[in-house]
This record gives sequence, structure tokens and C-alpha cells, in this order.
Amino acid sequence: MVDVLTLKQRSYNMKMIRSKDTTPELIMRTTLCRLGYRWYRLHTDLPGHPDIVFAGKNIAVFIDGCFWHHCPICFVRPATRRRFWDKKISQNIQRDRFISSHLKKDGWTVLRFWEHQVRKEPEKCCRIVIRYLKR
Repeated sequence: MVDVLTLKQRSYNMKMIRSKDTTPELIMRTTLCRLGYRWYRLHTDLPGHPDIVFAGKNIAVFIDGCFWHHCPICFVRPATRRRFWDKKISQNIQRDRFISSHLKKDGWTVLRFWEHQVRKEPEKCCRIVIRYLKR
């Protein structure tokens, strides 16, 4: 399948994809606040820049985009530039594993949620976070 966008249009579209304050992040933060959990930090200097951090409890929460992090349920392989995307997604997966391992070695609890989980069942995801906060 041929890309219907020009390189300039595709480049613009890719630049517009947010890395902070994404819809799933906002859903998670809003739900946590509604459930009474407001004492978190955003985008700290921790490796991997977790989406939500509870520093007092050493809990780092990542909300992984289903496309960018190769969700086994939602991921659809792009039809164009397959080699590029295979390499890019593979590097993302390796980086995620490295970051999780690094944080765990430093005493952090790492919680990872897929974008589709947060969108479909935000309270369920937040209850998992809360369970760790209560330990």
C-alpha cells in the first residue's frame, strides 16, 4: 500500500504526536485524583521519564502506547517502510525492558499499562496502582 500523504505531510503528522499529557495519561491522572490520590509527580528525571511517579513509595507508572510499544492485542504493523518501523518498535521494546530493569534495580516498583487498558478500564488500572501504594 502506498502512503497517501506526502513526506512533508507525514512528517508534520508525526511531529504532532504528543509525548506528554497524552489522552491516556490524562485519563489515568484524572481517575487517580477522583479516587483521592493526588500526590504524584509528572515527568521526573528518572530513567525513561515515567508518566506518573509516586516518589515517596518509589512507584513509577508508564502508560505505553499500543502502537509505539507493540501491544500484543492492538498493534497493527504499518504497510509502508516496514524495515524502519520494525527496527523502531523493536528498539522501543528493548528500551522499555532496559528502563524497567534499571528502575527495579534501584528499588522502584514499575507498573506498565497499555493505552487500550487505560482507555477501556481506567478505574481497574488505578486500583492496581492504589494496591501498590497501600503496601
